[in-house]
Amino acid sequence: MGKINTVSTKVSTGNTLYVIKIGGNVIDNSENLYNFLKDFTALAGNKILVHGGGKVATQLSEKLGIEAKLVDGRRITDIETLRVVTMVYGGLINKNIVAQLQRLGNNAIGLTGADGDFIRTKKRPVKTIDYGFVGDIDENSINPERLQTLINAGFTPVFCALTHDGEGQLLNTNADTIASALAVALSKLYDTTLIYCFEKKGVLKDINDEDSLISDINPQRYEELKSQQIIHSGMLPKLDNAFNAISCGVKAVIIGHSDDLEKLKHNKPFGTLLSKSK
Repeated sequence: MGKINTVSTKVSTGNTLYVIKIGGNVIDNSENLYNFLKDFTALAGNKILVHGGGKVATQLSEKLGIEAKLVDGRRITDIETLRVVTMVYGGLINKNIVAQLQRLGNNAIGLTGADGDFIRTKKRPVKTIDYGFVGDIDENSINPERLQTLINAGFTPVFCALTHDGEGQLLNTNADTIASALAVALSKLYDTTLIYCFEKKGVLKDINDEDSLISDINPQRYEELKSQQIIHSGMLPKLDNAFNAISCGVKAVIIGHSDDLEKLKHNKPFGTLLSKSK
């Protein structure tokens, strides 16, 4: 019996890890979410799922009479807003995803960064703008060995966009940043790929033309695309974050549509692949 368990554990854990972040286009539509979670469950290897839920949080805030405050797309998290995002991210959305994954046979466990002390952050200092209860991640925020224990026990972690400061305070933290930080930290232990699933096929030359997909970008090509103003505005922080993750040990980053995740199961490329120069 012991021999069988050893083999099973080796097969289920392996050395491959996907850290996948889903955006609002998946979360906000129950059919999209279910289809994505089916593809996520079918993907071989170790997996971590990261999600936000800003649109749902904004809708609930409005119903409660709490004004959602955004500066350059970033949420100002006062104490009332923190209560709302805790309910929405850590409760409603997270537990719905976990329940759906259990239905599909994926033994998921829903987490904030406070659970297990998995992600400890520092409250963002006030400079020109006071962002309130927002957590910033640094190189010491994540203990990869602690997460490895959970993964090796057969669980699929599902992280929402909440962390903590170690002093009893929850903090709202950008989900893209959490996904990148998890991928970087765990790249010391696994062959790690970071995937951002959103509503576009990938990085596009023309935002209004889904057929203008840029299939692969290395750092040199990225600089060219920026200088030509093909990539600009909101995509810049995402790609900067992605290339930083690659420089810190992540094997590759994929940016693509959630509907195309199933292609990975068949080893087919999808979206835009970001990687080091050859």
